[in-house]
Amino acid sequence: MRLKDKVCVVTGAAQGIGLATAQKFAREGAIVVCCDRRQAGVDEAVAACRAEGARAEGFVVDVTRREQVEAMAAGVKARFGRIDVLVNNAGITQDARLQKMTLAQFDAVIDVNLRGVFHCAQAVVDTMVEQGSGVILNASSVVGIYGNYGQTNYAASKFGVIGFTKTWSRELGPKGVRVNAVAPGFVETPILATVPPKVLEQMRQSVPLRRLAQPEEVANVYAFLASDEASYVNGAVIEVSGGLTV
Repeated sequence: MRLKDKVCVVTGAAQGIGLATAQKFAREGAIVVCCDRRQAGVDEAVAACRAEGARAEGFVVDVTRREQVEAMAAGVKARFGRIDVLVNNAGITQDARLQKMTLAQFDAVIDVNLRGVFHCAQAVVDTMVEQGSGVILNASSVVGIYGNYGQTNYAASKFGVIGFTKTWSRELGPKGVRVNAVAPGFVETPILATVPPKVLEQMRQSVPLRRLAQPEEVANVYAFLASDEASYVNGAVIEVSGGLTV
């Protein structure tokens, strides 16, 4: 068990990559803290982790609300005495071309995908520095490396997350805290539920492996980066894209 007894916080844990990551961490022996905006989703994620035999707790957290994030971090530390891993997974999309994108669409995505990552990292970092150890894992995207049509706001947020990762790895590495990012490509999650079958097939054909990723395949990378096996990996951005960008 690569994460035995490590206290791991996962945001956006109710579905998709977040849920798969919470369950993977549970199987690896972690104490999993599942965070999401909806109580029902949090409860389901906690139950899924406990079904894997893990200790798990849940918090209803909107990552754009600083007071909720800080209350969660304080609660985790009070309960378990430490915070070993943070997976900044929570994220949204609101796509539109530059000429059509509204300020509300732009602000909403930046607020969750960028400001939310900042809130969560600040909430746990003092604890990690005090411990002399910790791992912060940020969800970027291949869109955050190469851009994408109709995703001005999303691309900006995911480019920004890479900037966070590079900066924090320099600041926190000397204090024993590693910071890395994962950049998935097309992943078969609920976020694709509204995509027409024809478009999904085009997406598959654009990937050299000719398929979309499963959430578990991204979760596997998070588990490696969270573990001591990745003890010399810091400041990295790892693509999990099936060769999409080759």
